[in-house]
Amino acid sequence: MTKKQSWTIFWLLFALYMFDYMDRMIIVSLFPFLQQDMGLTDAQCGLLMSSVYWSILIFSFPVSILVDRWSRTKSISIMAAFWSMATLACAFTKTFSQLLIARTAIGIGEAGYAPGGTAMLSANFPKEKRARILGLWNASIPLGSALGIGIGGFVAHNFGWRHAFGLVAVPGLILAIIFYFVKDYKTIKLTKKEKTGKETKMLFIDMARQFTHNKTLIYNNLAFTLNVFITTSLLTWLPTYFHRFDNLAMDKASMKASSIMVLAIIGAPLGGYLSDLWSKKRENGRLLFPALSSILTGILLFIAFAFLKGNAQYIVLLFIGITAVAFVPSGVAVTQDVVHPGLCAVSLSLNIIIQHLFGSSLAPIVIGQLSDTYGLDKALTILPIFAFLAGVLLFTGSFYYKKDLYVEHSEFQDTDFPDQRIGFNKKTR
Repeated sequence: MTKKQSWTIFWLLFALYMFDYMDRMIIVSLFPFLQQDMGLTDAQCGLLMSSVYWSILIFSFPVSILVDRWSRTKSISIMAAFWSMATLACAFTKTFSQLLIARTAIGIGEAGYAPGGTAMLSANFPKEKRARILGLWNASIPLGSALGIGIGGFVAHNFGWRHAFGLVAVPGLILAIIFYFVKDYKTIKLTKKEKTGKETKMLFIDMARQFTHNKTLIYNNLAFTLNVFITTSLLTWLPTYFHRFDNLAMDKASMKASSIMVLAIIGAPLGGYLSDLWSKKRENGRLLFPALSSILTGILLFIAFAFLKGNAQYIVLLFIGITAVAFVPSGVAVTQDVVHPGLCAVSLSLNIIIQHLFGSSLAPIVIGQLSDTYGLDKALTILPIFAFLAGVLLFTGSFYYKKDLYVEHSEFQDTDFPDQRIGFNKKTR
C-alpha cells in the first residue's frame, strides 16, 4: 500500500471518528431542553450519556474479535451506518425510555470502531510514529465533541432539539458507505515462536496471558480509565456548569464549553509527538509522559474548581483542554506495543471495556448524582483525585514496559502494509 493510500485511510478514519463523537456528545448541549420537555433530572440526563458507554463496553470485545479475524473496513463501515441511523432515531423519540433505547443503540454501533481504526493505523504506519499518528487521529475526538456540543446548542436554541440529532446523523452515514470500499489488510495469523525457532499456533491460554500477565497493560488501562472519568465529566457537565454559574444561555454556554474541549486538538497530537520523542531517549517514555501530563492536569483542575471563578477559571480550563487529553495517544499506543499484532483490536477493546465500565459510563451519573445532592460546582472538585492516581499508576507501569514490549522481526511479515512486522514478546507468554 502506498503512502498516499495510507493517508487516505487515515483521513477517512479521522472524519468517521469526528462524526462518531458529534453523535455521541451532542446530547449534553440538549440537557436543558430535554429537562424542559420531558422533566428529566440531572441523573437521568447523565444516564443518557452513560447508556452509550455501557453498550460499548458490552459489545466492544465480541466486535473486536470480528474486526481482528474478519475485516477492519467492512466492520467499521457497518458500525458507522448503525450508529448514524440510531442518532437519527433520537430525533423521533417521544419519551425518556425511547430516547434511552436509541442512545443505547448508538453505543452498539460505536462498539468496535476505535479498536478497528487503531488496528488499521497501527498496521499502516511505522511503530516509531505510532503515538503521533494516533494522537493526530484522536484529535478528531475533541473536534467532534466540540462541534457536537456547539452545533447542538445552537440548533436546539434556534430550531428545536430534534433537528440537532438529524443534522449530525447524515454525514456519518455517507462516510460509512464510502469506507466499505476501502482496501483492507490481510488478517494476521495468531502464531508464536517457540524457543526451538518453530512457529506454532497460539492457544487460548497463550492469548489470555497476553493480557492477564501483562503488568504494563494493566497499569496503563487502569490509569486510562481514571483519566477518561475526568474528560467525560468535563465533556458532559461543563455546558450545564457555565449555564448555571455564569448565567449564560445554553447556546452560549455550549460554545464556551466547546472552546475548551476543542483545544484537545492541540493536546492529543502534541501528547503523541512528545511521547514518541521521549521514547527515543527512554524506552518507557510512552508511560512517563502521560504520568506527568496526568499530574499536571490534576494540579490545574484543583486550582480551577477549588479557588477560581469567572474569567480566571476559564483561562485555567483552557489549559486543561490541552493537558487532559495528552495521555490518550501514548496510552492507546501502549495497548498496541505490548501485544501480538494479531490481537491489536482485542487489546484496545479490553482497554475500552475497562475505561467505559469504571470511567466514562460512571462519570456522568456520579457527577450528576453529586450535583443533585451537593451542587455541580462541588461535584467537579473530586476530579483532581482521579488525575493524581492516574499519574501514579502510569509511573509504576513504566518500570515494566521494556520487559513487556514486543520485539519486531522483519522475517515475519503477514500483511499488505509494509510497515507492520509480526514479532514475539521479550517475556515468554
